Amino acid sequence: MSGLNQNETPLLQAVTELIGTKPAYFRIPGHRLDKGVSPRWTDSVGTEVFAYDVTETPLTDDLHSPEGAIGEAQRLLGALYQADQSFFLVNGSTCGNEAMLLSAAREGEKIMVARNAHKSALMGLILSGAEPVYVLPEVVDAWSIQGEITAEAVRRGFEQNPDCRALFLVSPSYYGICSDLKAIAEVCHAYGALLLVDEAHGGHLYFHEQLPAGALEAGADVCVQSMHKVTGALTQSSVLHIRHHGVGEAALERIAQNLQLVQSTSPSYLLMISLDCARYELAMNGREMMEKALRLAEGARDRIQGIAGFRCMDGERIDRTRLVISARDIGLTGYALDKILFEEYAVNMELADYENVLAVVTYANEAEDVDRLIAACMDIGRRYAGQSALRGEDRYPPFPQLPQQVMTPRRAYFSDTEMVCWQEAAGRVAGQLIAPYPPGIPVIYPGERISQEVWDYIECFRRDGRHIHGAGQDGRLDRVKVKKI
Repeated sequence: MSGLNQNETPLLQAVTELIGTKPAYFRIPGHRLDKGVSPRWTDSVGTEVFAYDVTETPLTDDLHSPEGAIGEAQRLLGALYQADQSFFLVNGSTCGNEAMLLSAAREGEKIMVARNAHKSALMGLILSGAEPVYVLPEVVDAWSIQGEITAEAVRRGFEQNPDCRALFLVSPSYYGICSDLKAIAEVCHAYGALLLVDEAHGGHLYFHEQLPAGALEAGADVCVQSMHKVTGALTQSSVLHIRHHGVGEAALERIAQNLQLVQSTSPSYLLMISLDCARYELAMNGREMMEKALRLAEGARDRIQGIAGFRCMDGERIDRTRLVISARDIGLTGYALDKILFEEYAVNMELADYENVLAVVTYANEAEDVDRLIAACMDIGRRYAGQSALRGEDRYPPFPQLPQQVMTPRRAYFSDTEMVCWQEAAGRVAGQLIAPYPPGIPVIYPGERISQEVWDYIECFRRDGRHIHGAGQDGRLDRVKVKKI
């Protein structure tokens, strides 16, 4: 992509030019640039940014048929990541995952899916009608979390199901654990299958040698990145990249069309401008940004390791800007630690599970943020010193084995269902997903039989009042949708 200048922000420039014409504006949206937003809001934040909330005009291009500023911004993005084609996503990485799955395998065709995939993978399976073949991640026993997908597990999956059209997996995981994508890509391509990577948490990996290789660098055919998670883009702003390796070309050609199926026809220009500007910052300052994040995170990791009763995850193939912290040695579950940090120290962590809490460190954090986290952990360590047994909730059981798949997620989703009491759900075929959130990984998919082991695992989260996707509107999992007998 010669001739592209990463110092440009074409979409920002185009909308600024539109605003500069001081138009008599009769287009959507109805707030008329910076004039019609509620003073209840503008009195706090000002009005100028709202002028950038525009729609398609001759100056501002069209996301669904880009020929001008959006097309140029997407080409700059592709050049930065060395992709053959890149797309802006305004429905988050969810729509990108849906488009990948929808494009890779049609109804009745097989697709291999990592069992720790985000619940958006289910949405793609329902849309496509593909038959999932699941591959299990390794379990990191020391931290009681799911880890990487191994190339050997992928190879076994293809040996048993050589007709799988693609592999869909998450790397890095929410906890920052990366799979060996180079080895996995070689396996996939040997079977003529695509490697599709939900890289929602990894858009920053390409900008520092101390970070694991990004999916495109490692040989992935398609990846999706949530640029809002670790760069300066606004929430819900994501991107999708394609790099051709000579396999699955027909499927790759369907992605652009399928993105139109799953993306809004009224894309937010605020979100797209934020992607244009986030790309610019990474192009101009990416290494320095990652250097700062790594310096803060590594310093925090070393200091946390020195606090009695605390541990911080370390090892190979992890995103070192993420801090997985445990205080189990002084008797605190991750849930308890998260609650104490939030309520008593105003330290907000990204997620908590039974064992751990997770901090996501970015270039926008400051040393003061890390100091507050460390000071809080030191104080908590002193307060709970000498106590070793985990208190509060009973210990959660290990991750359950794969339940029996009775029918595809699509067939189950559109089958006749009924609501039954949760206490009577074991043994029935699920008509919905159930996923503790975060991280949003389904424990049961529609079409799978709810084994007693799965029921027991979910019951721990239900009993303790944890947030569960698939629960009712009141947040309670008292009843569940199952296939009619």
